[in-house]
Amino acid sequence: MKCKSIACIWSGSPPVHKVTAVAALNNPPTLYTGGSDGSIIWWNISSSEITPVAMLCGHVAPIADLGICVPTTVLGDGKLDDSNNVVSTSNSSDCGALLSACTDGVLCLWSRASGQCRRRRKMPPWVGTPYLIRPFPENRRYVCIACCSFDHVHLSDHHSPSTAEKGETFADRDSQHAKPVKCTVVIVDTYTLAIVQTVFHGSLSIGPLKSVAVISSFGDVLTESVMMVDSFGKSQCIPILKECDSSTENMTAKTNLSDAGKMDWVNGSKDRGLLVAFANRGPVLAFVYGTCCIFSLLEDGSSVGEIYFSDDLLPIEGKSHAIGGMFVGDENNLLDSEDSDATFIEKFVVWNGKGAAIVYRISYSSNIFKYEPFAAIPVISQESNMSLSISFMQVNNCLFRVESNSFCINELLIWKPRLTCWVLPKRHDKNEINCQECRFSGEGRIFDDWTHNQNAPENEIPRQVGEIDTAGGKDKLTSSQDAATCSKAIDERVLNIHKNGTYERKEPVSSSMVISEEYVPLAIVYGFYNGDIEVVRFDMFFEGLDFHGQNSYPESKAHATQHYLLGHTGAVLCLAAQRVLIRCQGGSNSYVLISGSMDCTIRVWDLDSSSPMVVMHQHVAPVRQIILPPSQTEHPWSNCFLSVGEDSSVALSSLDTMRVERMFPGHPYYPAKVVWDSRRGYIACLCPNQTGTTDGDVLYIWDVKSGARERVLRGAAAVSMFDHFCTGIDRYLPGGSMISGNTSASSLLCPATDETRSPPPQSQTVGKGTSSSNISVSTSVSGSTTGSNRSALPSLQIRKQPVKGSCPFPGVAALSFDLTSLMSLCQRDEYYKTESSDPNKNQVKELRVESPIKMTNFRDQETGIPSSSDQSLNGATSIEAARDSEWMFLLEKCLLQFSLSILHIWNVDAELDKLLVTEMKLKRPQNLLVASGLLGDRGSLTLTFPNGTSTLELWKSSSEYCAMRSLTMVSLAQHMISLSHSFQAASSSLSAFYMRSFAEKVSDIKPPLLQLLVSFWQDEAEHVKMAARSLFHCAASRAIPPPLRQDNPRDNKNGVTPSGNYDSVPAEASTNCLRDDRQIITEGNSEDEESEIRSWLESFEMQDWISCVGGMSQDAMTSHIIVAAALAVWYPSLVKPNLVGLAVNPLVKLVMAMNEKYSSTAAEILAEGMESTWKACIGSEIPRLIGDIFFQIECVTGASANTPTKNPSTSVRIRDTLVGVLLPSLAMADVLGFLTVIEHQIWSTASDSPVHVVSLMTIVRVARGSPRNLVQYLDKVVAFILQTIDPGNLAMRKTCLQSSMAALKEIARIFPMVALNDPVTRLAIGDAIGEINSASIRVYDMQSITKIKVLDASGPPGFPCLLGGASGMTVTTVISALSFSPDGEGLVAFSETGLMIRWWSYSLGSVWWEKLNRNLVPVQCMKLIFVPPWEGFSPNASRSSLIESVFSKEGDANSQENTNASNEIDRFKQLLHNIDLSYRLEWVGQKKIKLTQHGRDLGTFQL
Repeated sequence: MKCKSIACIWSGSPPVHKVTAVAALNNPPTLYTGGSDGSIIWWNISSSEITPVAMLCGHVAPIADLGICVPTTVLGDGKLDDSNNVVSTSNSSDCGALLSACTDGVLCLWSRASGQCRRRRKMPPWVGTPYLIRPFPENRRYVCIACCSFDHVHLSDHHSPSTAEKGETFADRDSQHAKPVKCTVVIVDTYTLAIVQTVFHGSLSIGPLKSVAVISSFGDVLTESVMMVDSFGKSQCIPILKECDSSTENMTAKTNLSDAGKMDWVNGSKDRGLLVAFANRGPVLAFVYGTCCIFSLLEDGSSVGEIYFSDDLLPIEGKSHAIGGMFVGDENNLLDSEDSDATFIEKFVVWNGKGAAIVYRISYSSNIFKYEPFAAIPVISQESNMSLSISFMQVNNCLFRVESNSFCINELLIWKPRLTCWVLPKRHDKNEINCQECRFSGEGRIFDDWTHNQNAPENEIPRQVGEIDTAGGKDKLTSSQDAATCSKAIDERVLNIHKNGTYERKEPVSSSMVISEEYVPLAIVYGFYNGDIEVVRFDMFFEGLDFHGQNSYPESKAHATQHYLLGHTGAVLCLAAQRVLIRCQGGSNSYVLISGSMDCTIRVWDLDSSSPMVVMHQHVAPVRQIILPPSQTEHPWSNCFLSVGEDSSVALSSLDTMRVERMFPGHPYYPAKVVWDSRRGYIACLCPNQTGTTDGDVLYIWDVKSGARERVLRGAAAVSMFDHFCTGIDRYLPGGSMISGNTSASSLLCPATDETRSPPPQSQTVGKGTSSSNISVSTSVSGSTTGSNRSALPSLQIRKQPVKGSCPFPGVAALSFDLTSLMSLCQRDEYYKTESSDPNKNQVKELRVESPIKMTNFRDQETGIPSSSDQSLNGATSIEAARDSEWMFLLEKCLLQFSLSILHIWNVDAELDKLLVTEMKLKRPQNLLVASGLLGDRGSLTLTFPNGTSTLELWKSSSEYCAMRSLTMVSLAQHMISLSHSFQAASSSLSAFYMRSFAEKVSDIKPPLLQLLVSFWQDEAEHVKMAARSLFHCAASRAIPPPLRQDNPRDNKNGVTPSGNYDSVPAEASTNCLRDDRQIITEGNSEDEESEIRSWLESFEMQDWISCVGGMSQDAMTSHIIVAAALAVWYPSLVKPNLVGLAVNPLVKLVMAMNEKYSSTAAEILAEGMESTWKACIGSEIPRLIGDIFFQIECVTGASANTPTKNPSTSVRIRDTLVGVLLPSLAMADVLGFLTVIEHQIWSTASDSPVHVVSLMTIVRVARGSPRNLVQYLDKVVAFILQTIDPGNLAMRKTCLQSSMAALKEIARIFPMVALNDPVTRLAIGDAIGEINSASIRVYDMQSITKIKVLDASGPPGFPCLLGGASGMTVTTVISALSFSPDGEGLVAFSETGLMIRWWSYSLGSVWWEKLNRNLVPVQCMKLIFVPPWEGFSPNASRSSLIESVFSKEGDANSQENTNASNEIDRFKQLLHNIDLSYRLEWVGQKKIKLTQHGRDLGTFQL
């Protein structure tokens, strides 16, 4: 699982956003606006203020449409049928999600709660360009998407035309189309974003498509059909098949249905002009034209009425002209009693290009159509030269006017959104016909004053003149004229700066990127519309590291964080940065910045000195793209770059010679997509046709070395070949990135399709470069190195970046913090092992020199200073390795501090902030506008705006975000302690803040999602694992899922506190009553609760957190099982009682599934709650479960102990958990069943099977963990151990000898009634529990593993009748301790029952063992000694020793009462519970023995 936390850094100016699509949710009130740059803004309209919350980044092309859907899981195969799988309500948008589609065919599904992208997919190319999204009225899981084949300009304006003239222009152009327009209508399942049915694919028999509607059954019309309406009101209806192939292969073109349902709903529609809007509700269809609106009935297609817009209501330059219309609904829109016969009563709103709108109340009853103006919205007050884009959206009882206002900067239109809220008036009296004006409620816009960030004091926002780096006339340029022009522009800019005293950035950002190296981001570069470039460095966070080499900056500016590069006279449209060896400057190594501008020039800058290097003029039109060479490109191409201009040409320029090396001209259209394949030496340029003609796209393939054009493809073949070209290159990408180097190409350009490929071998790994035509996108990946030195970084190339930067849109930089990489960065042993094992010694030195950040002596190394000898090189290697080790440690410390500084929520706890700054040395990002974000599916992002309320909105609305951010902060805080103990106080306070304090200070934030936390319980990093478990316990009481939560939590009746700790309850009591109590509780629960819990446990719905951690639907189900089991074990009073019985079987199945992510966790939970929770449910199944575990262990470990494991990295952790945790727990729960299984394994498995060793290890663990449960089966235990070392089975003896002897010694250490002599040649075991008259001691020969004698430990004669009449058949403790004599000629035994010491010995002849002649007749003891009671020995009711009858005054009466009060089973359990295993017999002389208890001397006895 991956855990990536997102932080975003915004520029000083708000983003540009022209609205092309709008959608809204009613509960909670939320509005979304899609922009022409592909961005989507999430607006919070629930409060009195309308505020933007976050920017949803998933598209790089203009948003075609937005729709509301309900992506819930259903049973079946996803086919469309008559059954309604989703509960349909009138306000289905209340619980819906947002579906977005862009002109590139990418679909994104966004969660309402968190704004996170749950799924991101790309539609197949045969579908075409998405145009409209329409949900099904009865089942909003499915949506209908209409796609067309026409230019993007038409599409971008189809939602909000601003003037009548624009609409007439489109009408004229559409009427000139000679060929029918191709159209595709598909049905998409929003849960999977897969096409489940193709409704139509072919050419429309009507005109150009204007709108689409999904209509339901009315009268004789088809049950469900898709109605397509053209620009003149003509329509075509296509039926929707109820049984379709859900495999997305049903792409049959239904041209035979092209004339089906064709109808001209509006007679004489051409006389009315162009159709500007179409809407439907129930049985009513509305056709909106510029001057009127016509209403028709769906049942028969008849026109029922018209509304001609009056000039005084919708005036535009003296005449009325509408540009849009829609139905308005509210909860009071019901039929009155007097209008019960009316066909319909609706409200309809129309608006014009100036923002004025009229709401009409329309009705149709008894063939009479009535309408009246109900409410009005006034015109927008604006400047005459300002362009507008208008659309309306209804949320509850309010109408929101969405405006896009434009202003011109350097001949470019810049758009800013503005939202105004208008409350519809209440329904007035029937006789009143006056039109009321809607009440203005509020407005919202992108923050214009967000430069005053919460983290930045106001006096630090203005940029001082002394912090500006300007380029003077001494810079190297291509001509003296360019130098004069640049110098003049710079002088004027600097003059204005000095006059104002400060330099404030208010210009919109046209392009941006993050410059990143292998480990950290170095800087953010912003390009502005006025031609300026700003470089914001992160040096303040890495002061202890050498970033840029020696003499990189002047001393006076060594601490400056912001630098400006002035020279472009037009908007900066593209950026790129690369560290290269500039041979033309004497072999110096520099970080260069390449910028393309609206002024048709390309400028190369030296970032180390902030000075210009060269100006290039290879293009005669604005430069849109800069493409760097792919990784591992050979010299000289590694120091080259591609530039793409609007003049439809591509140029290859060299940074070595600072001139153009190749030109690739002649493209018919602008090459929007360019791919560089350095492996095969080709460049592919795809030129989309955006002229509106029927000609298709064109693909040009060029040879880089010769500059010749190799092939030209047109139409569908061009797109298919380009995709195939990209797929072939992508197969060899080391990291799967579609972008090469630090460029302003968007990170969202990565493919949104499923990728199942595996990484190629290292020797075959090559990359590619790609870019996009959209100027508003940018990204960055790891910086590339130069020339042949790239191969010197094999170990670093496979390492993931701990902090990765990208810029999805201009002006916003997203930083992704990979928790796994941050926690495992400083693994120096593995790092230097890879380094020292390289056979090429020269690469060791190159690896030190090419360290991603440490650039000290970089220039000297690149000059090619020869090495003296191999011996001196080897001596220097150890010194340099030590230096690099220290540098790596410092790097890790700086990275952790940088991560905590950016991710922490400042200004919430002032004392904590002060502690972090003073003790942990964190630095507040005062000069940066920092906000938060959330990672979505396939690289999509959700980035909040830079204000405190937007960041808190994620904490208040998304449990996934809370879990991810809290886990990251707590893990990093704990990891800081391992670096330095001086951080302990600050780290502990920081951990406590995100565990508890933050929730106490902000009461309405969401608790962390438990399902997400459990997915990290088996993380490789110990700090992450412990942080996830700690957060789970802190949030469990607040975050229990509703299906599991107990409505009325029980009091402490079962001995469980709310914290999950068990009170001291006798084990036998809980064992006896557990099954009966659960049975009573289960019988009392309703079937609805069980069904709800079972449905939750078996749910495979793709939830929001799945895409956060990069999981699958299987992870959703398994995490549910883990959460339910953990809550049942630790918090039984907070969950429903029947959860235990419903969760145990899925938990066991999960353990047996050997899932790498969850089986170990499931085994731990099963083991921890076995005795208290699970034993009552699966007690009879424990032996079978033990056998299954043995089978899994044998499969995982190998066929035998001598066979190596095939996949140790996958199975070791699971095997260790099964062997070390679960198996001992099961054995303790059912000792007899465990012993029965292992006895069977002796004969059913191979002699060298690993299960025998595992069985021995388990016996030792059971003996240590629960010795009293094992004491009654000591004979079976010893017999099994001896059988594993039987000399007759040499294979088993060889495998198990060491483990068996260790187990036997451990048994003798734990149980005093088992004894071994010093040379380990004899073993004695006595009956710990048994009948008094039949107790014995068995003696074994360890050489032959045979029983050689049985010693009689019963009696003496007349005992125990002499002690109060106790029966000899009574089960009690018999042998309490055994010990061999030092000379091996005797054995002494102590019995607590009767307080007796027995002695067996022979003093003459050979050892007494041989004198016994190895017959198995019980041998009587040689001497019997009675031990006097010691001080403190007092019998009580809880002990079962027979000695209490001797000292009891009323022994007979009490014994009889106890016998009648309890049965034998309870007495036996009490006997086991009270057995004393602390007696020891120690020899203090030749014939003298000492008895001890718990180390206390009880007496010394002479034998």
